[in-house]
Amino acid sequence: MEKDFQSKLTLQHRRDASSSSCNSVGNSNNGVQRSRSFTFRAPQEHFRIDEFELGKLYGVGSYSKVVKAKKKDTRQIYALKIMDKKFITKENKIAYVKMERIVLDQLDHPGIIRLYFTFQDTYSLYMALESCDGGELFDQITRKRRLTEDETRFYAAEVVDALEYLHGVGLIHRDIKPENLLLTAEGHIKIADFGSVKPMKDSQINVLPTSNEKACTFVGTAAYVPPEVLNSAPATIGNDLWALGCTLYQMLSGNSPFQDGSEWLIFQRIISRDFQFPDYFSAEARDIIDKLLLRAKNRNCSRVFFCVVCPDFISPRAVVLEDGKTGWVAVESKAQNKMIETQRRKIVSQMKCSYHVRGCGNGL
Repeated sequence: MEKDFQSKLTLQHRRDASSSSCNSVGNSNNGVQRSRSFTFRAPQEHFRIDEFELGKLYGVGSYSKVVKAKKKDTRQIYALKIMDKKFITKENKIAYVKMERIVLDQLDHPGIIRLYFTFQDTYSLYMALESCDGGELFDQITRKRRLTEDETRFYAAEVVDALEYLHGVGLIHRDIKPENLLLTAEGHIKIADFGSVKPMKDSQINVLPTSNEKACTFVGTAAYVPPEVLNSAPATIGNDLWALGCTLYQMLSGNSPFQDGSEWLIFQRIISRDFQFPDYFSAEARDIIDKLLLRAKNRNCSRVFFCVVCPDFISPRAVVLEDGKTGWVAVESKAQNKMIETQRRKIVSQMKCSYHVRGCGNGL
């Protein structure tokens, strides 16, 4: 594992796949591409875990946990992802860890969690990630039992904007769900957990040469997996759109659309598209969720989907970059900008109120 997380790795540069013969090794017709050296933006440091003050637990995964961590010398706060080396090796998860590290290093979008640096010791690998004090969207849904339609529209617009970016650079997240949608202290969404990410054929992201080996592998979470994946079809961006449909349903109802007593029964419901809308769902909400949970051939382009198919529920450009402080602004009319900012402030106010009622302070 020491070699897996060096500050430099030789990676396959996908954008050079069609380059001239000067980028080939040996005979120009042999089709072998020359890898190039890639320097990580987020370096591998030589820190020790005792250089950090560890705080509250953010979350626990199958082979990792994420805790709030303050660097003692700089006082900078991170979300520190701690991964068990022994478990990763035993469960053959090395490729997933490497992929997440490499992909996160290259992504640059306000709606995607930022990786600052990595380090390791004898037993663990560490990723220092952007800290999101608002917690998981799942926690918001649980505390409120369900979100209002205005709240859902707001969060959905931010998720769509981040997904458009991911799909635009040729990546499929493959594990979109409320637990992987984090909230900043200002109330904005950040997509996290890129351990299941899948590069598409023409991805602009530098990836490992062996990344295509898992093209049809089942990954993700049972209740959010699309039917085509259960039939061993290759991953497409439609996977993320299906999961987004499940997530919107959960925001509005408090529960995922496909529930049952076992994974097998959940899969049967997914394959047969067996779910029902609560009576209080609006016609617009039913429409977008119904279309997101269509068959795979109808879920093939996020930009077209949200601009043309479902413009009434989500404006995909409602929330985009503004400035370094908040990073977001509406791009259409001033009235729409004011409306969205008012809604954002309302959501943040409710979120902070709920946060402090639970007795969570600002410190570690």
